[in-house]
Amino acid sequence: MEQVEQLLDLLEDRFDKNKMRHSSIKWTEVKAKLTAAPQSKLKSLLAMEESGGEPDVVWQNKKSGTYVFVDCAPESPTGRRSLSFDQDAVESRKEHKPKGSAKGIAEEMGIRLLTEEEYFKLQELGVFDLKTSSWLETPSALRALGGALFGDRRYDRTFIYHNGAESYYASRGFRGLLEI
Repeated sequence: MEQVEQLLDLLEDRFDKNKMRHSSIKWTEVKAKLTAAPQSKLKSLLAMEESGGEPDVVWQNKKSGTYVFVDCAPESPTGRRSLSFDQDAVESRKEHKPKGSAKGIAEEMGIRLLTEEEYFKLQELGVFDLKTSSWLETPSALRALGGALFGDRRYDRTFIYHNGAESYYASRGFRGLLEI
């Protein structure tokens, strides 16, 4: 219970310091959702925080009424880097296998990777991934051909690229999304 209170205090502090990300959202409403949320959702938020994600509310899903939390650390979360895209990609490597996959770790955490659209939307709220990059949800047709998408920000612009899904780099991780 104390850990939940500490998490709520941390999230409220981050919320207050970054109003430009959610100017039309009130913390009291977010906190009410959080305190009523299943324990699994709070564990997911805690996992985002503990892996360096610095989750924050970035928008509200108008259809469902849920609040959307996204990793808002300036760079791709430190605890989620050097990963291939998915488990198939990890297994396809003959040697020098990474410690895991972005999709696999996201699933374990109870979150999901950002889509291209969500990544662009996040970049409108701040400046992210100036030195790192983040794996993104990839269309199945592209993944079937062996590729995967990632994004970053360079030259004051957001870029979406492709790479072999089995690749991994110390500077590439993933940003997660969680709806509560």
